Parts: sequence; structure tokens; C-alpha cells
Amino acid sequence: MDQKEFKIKVIPLGKKLHRFAVSLLKDLHEAEDIVQEIYVKLWKLRDDMEKIENIEAFAFRMTRNLCLDRIKAKKPQLYDDPGDIGIMEETDTNPDPASQLILSDALMEVHRIMGQLPEQQRTVLHLREVEGYSYEEISEVLKMEINAIRVVVSRARKTLRESLSKTFQPWKI
Repeated sequence: MDQKEFKIKVIPLGKKLHRFAVSLLKDLHEAEDIVQEIYVKLWKLRDDMEKIENIEAFAFRMTRNLCLDRIKAKKPQLYDDPGDIGIMEETDTNPDPASQLILSDALMEVHRIMGQLPEQQRTVLHLREVEGYSYEEISEVLKMEINAIRVVVSRARKTLRESLSKTFQPWKI
């Protein structure tokens, strides 16, 4: 793989890899470091890239493994401000301030709850709901059976739904 092909096939994965790394590490700067490490490692493997069937899945697996190594090396530092990772960008097009505030609170609560999910549920839910991957693609990235992924997604959604319903219960008079 030459430099031009690398720019076409690998560099565009950066944003997805970064979001994925942030979802695991909860640290923007460390996630950026991980993505840079992935780029370097993939560049070093460029001569063997023809042997890799799905470069994107391979890059996600590398990212996941590097993130897990970092998590094991030190205790993760959690934060609860989704604005720091760009989630609030989606609400900027809504002109109604009250709706923006409600949506902002809901997004912060979803982020907080997702941060409390077990690592496997958080990872699978991120790939499925945030990145929009199919079950087959997630299976390839995480080396899991598709039925197991469906179960993990279902359990994560159930936990998320139950926690949100407790938080946003309508006022009772």
C-alpha cells in the first residue's frame, strides 16, 4: 500500500476510531493518542495490508485492544460532560432553547448511563447505535457470535431504557 492509498483507505477512519476510543477511555486527548498510534502501526503494516480483508474492522480491533491496555495500565478517569466529546453539536440546529435544554439533559443522562454499563455492553452499544455498524460488522470487529451481540445490545438497551424511565418519570400529583 502506498501513501496515496493509505490516505484514501485509512485516514478517513480517524473520526470513527476517535469516537470509539473516547467511548472506552473517557479521555479526549488519550483517544487522540490512540488514533495516532493506530495510524503509525497501520503505516508500518502497509506492505501486508493486502492480506487484511477488512481494514476498518482490523483498525477497530486494534483501537479496542490499545484502549483496553491503557485502561488496565491505569484506573480510568470518568467525566460526565458530553459537550466535551462533541455530542452537543447535534443540538445546535434546534432553534428552541427549551427543547435544547431538555435534549441536552437527556443526552447527558444517556452518556452517564452508558458510562456505567459493563465494558462489553458499552462497546457493542457504541458500535451499533453511535457508529451504526451492523451486527455482522460488530461480530467481525469484536470476534463475537452475532447472537451474543444481539443479546448484549438487548441487555444494554434495556438497562438504558429502565434508567432513563426512572430519571425522566413524569411528575405525579
